[in-house]
Amino acid sequence: MTVLKSREAILALAILVLLAVIASRFPAFVTPGNLAGVLTDTSPLILLALGQMAVILTKCIDLSVAANLALCGMVAALLDGMGVPLPLILLAAIGLGACLGAVNGLLVWKLGIPSIVVTLGTMTIYRGAIFLLTGGAWINAHQMSEGFKAFPRAVIAGLPVMAWLAVLIVAGFALLVLRTPLGRAFYAVGGNPHAAVYTGISVGRTQFAAFVLAGALAGLTGYLWVARYAVAYVDIAGGFELDVVAACVIGGIAIAGGAGSVAGAVMGALFLGIIKNALPVVGISPFWQMAISGSAILIAIAFNARGRRDPGRIILKRAEHRT
Repeated sequence: MTVLKSREAILALAILVLLAVIASRFPAFVTPGNLAGVLTDTSPLILLALGQMAVILTKCIDLSVAANLALCGMVAALLDGMGVPLPLILLAAIGLGACLGAVNGLLVWKLGIPSIVVTLGTMTIYRGAIFLLTGGAWINAHQMSEGFKAFPRAVIAGLPVMAWLAVLIVAGFALLVLRTPLGRAFYAVGGNPHAAVYTGISVGRTQFAAFVLAGALAGLTGYLWVARYAVAYVDIAGGFELDVVAACVIGGIAIAGGAGSVAGAVMGALFLGIIKNALPVVGISPFWQMAISGSAILIAIAFNARGRRDPGRIILKRAEHRT
């Protein structure tokens, strides 16, 4: 846990330094109102990063989360056009997302197909399903009801509902991971699947549960995304799955599984969110945005690798000393 804590402290410091540098050139960026806007803009990334964290903890990866988001968002918009009440739309989006995640989980669990192969395939299938549903047509703001669009934008105590939902889900996810048998199973399966089996934990069922959780969060995010931006189309959130994985890696979620924290995943998402919101404001080219994000990912991976090597060296030195 020491490595994780130091990693989170370093990431928090990096975020503060980044904000300070931006504030020196554009002071308005760090006003409370603008920071609330950054949190709102980053909320979809935070939600998907939490789901991805659960999957990665179990030694898997889900590359279909953005396609899941897009399909659930499109279905939500279509249901709104049919006059379905908003609470039912929310339940349908979350339920559909969970079912799409369950498809991934079953293929990994029952057929033993590597998760990266499964989710690459379902990513394409889900995008194709959107085209089949709509024929490639867009659903625009004038085709959506006011209540459908207003819910994530409604402001409570200075923050939009979208941001409050992210805060509440982060708190709930932290409790799930730290205080429940399922959360402990995520870490056990990723840390040592063979030992997990001996303790009575089903590796396949745990991975399945992680995919369902990630899918449900993607479904909710699909509605929030479509309603906030008031548009739905086939390529919505295209490539966003890479940002989600990047947020997890930057936040210290070990790609090998079994290590990571909710705080790290959230800060990784916030780090990327601040970069995406701030760099255009201070006049930095989009190409530099990609370069900075990529560099952050490489540094994070190097930090993870070093953190895993150091304990091994210490153990070997102690063993040599005893002999």
